Amino acid sequence: MKMDLFIYKKKMYCDRIFSMLNKDENWKTTDINPDSLWIIDKRDSSGKHENNYHGNFIPQIPNQLIRRYTNKNDTVLELFTGSGTTLFECEKLERHYIGFDINDEMIQYINEKMADTQNIHFRINNCDVCDSEKMKLSTEQSLKYINVENVDFMIAHPPYMDIVKFTNKKEDLSHIENLDIFLDKMHSALDNGLKYLKKNGYFAIVIGDVYKKSEVIPLGFYLMNLIKQNFKVKMKGIIVKNIEGNRGKLGSQGIWKYRALNSDYFLFKHEYIFVFKKEF
Repeated sequence: MKMDLFIYKKKMYCDRIFSMLNKDENWKTTDINPDSLWIIDKRDSSGKHENNYHGNFIPQIPNQLIRRYTNKNDTVLELFTGSGTTLFECEKLERHYIGFDINDEMIQYINEKMADTQNIHFRINNCDVCDSEKMKLSTEQSLKYINVENVDFMIAHPPYMDIVKFTNKKEDLSHIENLDIFLDKMHSALDNGLKYLKKNGYFAIVIGDVYKKSEVIPLGFYLMNLIKQNFKVKMKGIIVKNIEGNRGKLGSQGIWKYRALNSDYFLFKHEYIFVFKKEF
């Protein structure tokens, strides 16, 4: 009797799944990647994208995440705008955008590239995301401008401590050598941003590891643990991304391989994409 009930419930579950799949045929043809390993042959250089900024991440990452976790006319918040990669994808996908950065030159550059946009509202705030008061003021002004109460998705691609220095400003996270200080600053930045992400909304952190003093520092896992310990969230994915066309190593793969084989370390070709669901 119990076995018959189990078989019945299993059949009902399978029937429901097949019914859902038949209603939505798009899953068969979509190029949204649900795998936990993303191998990307080269950086997308279409549209407004330019590979002219050391440390900018590839457009395929925000494109995949935005299409999966948002709908048309939703609003995306980005803690570190960088060279505008996510914003350009938002324009392409018709999502509104709120960004933050402290690099005056890059903000001007992005605003000039976006001068012709007509299909979205966007605002890039010249603001230190670790400053709670300035972040609050900038975000609330941006939300009012877009005419929304909160954002639907948040993304962050922070500096990897002091591996690449982006500005000379003292508040720039790329000047931080100490792991504990870096994590404390990231805690503040995430707290300031997550206040405006809707409940049950998703957010993603894109980060890699660093090699300091002859040792791998698993920066990504430290940051993942910080989020799990300090915010009421559910972990939805740990994605490993590899891209062959690494701008910093183009034309010198042989030298890097030679150095690695003659030492005891491995070449970094990966980044992590940690996806969380906010529950507060």
